[in-house]
Amino acid sequence: MNRYPVWKYVIIVIALLVGILYTLPNFFGEAPAVQVSTAKVTFKVDASTKTRVEEALKTAGIVADLVTLDNASVKARFDNTETQLRAKDAIQKALIPDPANAGYVVALNLLSRSPVWLNSMRAFPMYLGLDLRGGVHFMLQVDMQAALTKKTESLSGDIRTSLREKNVRHSGINRNAQTIEIRFRDSETLATAKALIQDQFADLQTAQTQEGTEYKLTASIKPEAARRVQDQALKQNITTLHNRINELGVAEPVIQQQGQDRIVVQLPGVQDPTKAKEMLGRTATLEVRMVDESGEARAAEGGTAAVPFGSERYPERSGQSVIVKKQVILTGDNLTDAQPGFDSQTQEAVVNLTLDAKGSRIFRDVTRESIGKRMAILLFEKGKGEVVTAPVIRSEIGGGRVQISGRMTTMEANDTALLLRAGSLAAPMEIIEETSIGPSLGAENIAKGFNSVTWGFAAVAVFMCVYYVLFGVFSSVSLAFNLLLLVAVLSMLQATLTLPGMAAMALVLGMAIDANVLINERVREELRGGASAQAAIHAGYDRAWATILDSNVTTLIAGLALLAFGSGPVRGFAVVHCLGILTSMFSGVFFSRGLVNLWYGQKNKLKSVSIGTVWRPESQTQVTSN
Repeated sequence: MNRYPVWKYVIIVIALLVGILYTLPNFFGEAPAVQVSTAKVTFKVDASTKTRVEEALKTAGIVADLVTLDNASVKARFDNTETQLRAKDAIQKALIPDPANAGYVVALNLLSRSPVWLNSMRAFPMYLGLDLRGGVHFMLQVDMQAALTKKTESLSGDIRTSLREKNVRHSGINRNAQTIEIRFRDSETLATAKALIQDQFADLQTAQTQEGTEYKLTASIKPEAARRVQDQALKQNITTLHNRINELGVAEPVIQQQGQDRIVVQLPGVQDPTKAKEMLGRTATLEVRMVDESGEARAAEGGTAAVPFGSERYPERSGQSVIVKKQVILTGDNLTDAQPGFDSQTQEAVVNLTLDAKGSRIFRDVTRESIGKRMAILLFEKGKGEVVTAPVIRSEIGGGRVQISGRMTTMEANDTALLLRAGSLAAPMEIIEETSIGPSLGAENIAKGFNSVTWGFAAVAVFMCVYYVLFGVFSSVSLAFNLLLLVAVLSMLQATLTLPGMAAMALVLGMAIDANVLINERVREELRGGASAQAAIHAGYDRAWATILDSNVTTLIAGLALLAFGSGPVRGFAVVHCLGILTSMFSGVFFSRGLVNLWYGQKNKLKSVSIGTVWRPESQTQVTSN
């Protein structure tokens, strides 16, 4: 009746071993570290970079606990912060000889002290939030008026192109702040242009006036379209920030909108606000220009002559120089997508670009008129340009699909596509609030949170052992198993633990013991009713299950609502809360019953169980079942 089959005990043992394995990394703590990541797509972090870091440390007489290469970054771990700072200076001198043209980002960070054998089994500690780990907090103000001005400038160019294609003559197009002014010599041409703008530019509203002998048409962005532009600018900036922060190696950063024009950025574990700000401002833009193939330009490529007027010199990936014309044919604003891929013929890594309608038309016209000439695709980052590729145009290219190649590795193709997709910020941003939280404060918060969970567990365990005797011991062991499982699941999911999450963990302990209280009281009720000990145990678990399921499901619904509609600390609380409910149902019923069955299930003639005092009101007597 109260015996588990072997396979159920196998499940319990496996769950116990997995729980121990994935909980272990959380007890090793974190150590100061230096992280090296790329600052430009033209630079790559690989095994040779790791070797250079190790040589720099050896030359400086610094011993690192561990130097690893992962996720396109080199990380060196040290014993203390003093060694960490010395190592950072040594690595910077070795990798960045020219600070004005830095190819790498050398930043302070924190790394887990987990042993290598645990990391090799993909057992990592939980991510800790800003309040537990320390880090930096930024509040960014987005210049929404600049976003509207940029949109107006783009629409101005589109209107100019449309009027030229329809042969509508005008006396000039000027942008005045966030309005576009177009002048005409007669009212008929103005009416034609007005109809064209209303037909092709639904986001614009127009007004016409007469100034002397000229007619002026003023176009401005509609209020609803302006709000849409501002929302898109905010979302694009958030996406760009996400892409930049990924290169800092920050675990679970928080980047979210606050209000109508502000963005909150929280970077747990980052100890270097200067480097963080440098990465936040990093963007890349694309330009397409024609290569200057004149005799003077060819002489200038070798560095023996001056660059011709109207042209500029830019380096190529191979180190050679290319002379390109200053006139920009296309920019990154005409890009709608950029994805890495492989050339179907050469199998080389490439970047596939998709242009918008305007860009497709311009690119088709230019390639048709420039067959046999070279076209350069330049990537600008931090104000410095580089020629990614400069192929010869063999035929007209239509359809809005362009391929960038140039002896790129797969990682370089991925990075280039990432930068181009992010593009530049849709609107300028200014840091209006900056806060640094030291790791010592985080350690204090961790200690306080750990103490609250520990004392809460101890209080619950003492009460259960006193009130339910041996069944209380079983309940306490299952509660410890529940806590072990919860930490293991959070670690496996690489969830972020914050102070609200630790509060949820303490709350889960109190909620998890409810299941065992219901079971124990149900067993007592069966014993009071005259059932045998084995029958009382069996009925207690079976009949309490429906109540346990109902109470946990209703609580889980509330937790899922917090998870769906909450944000920030509320969401962190909800994640731990929901996972804790699921683990408590497993440990409180399945695991605790396994312990009871293991202890009592083999006894055929069981006459009593150790579950404390069983009261029998009908006879006004009591029986101590022990």
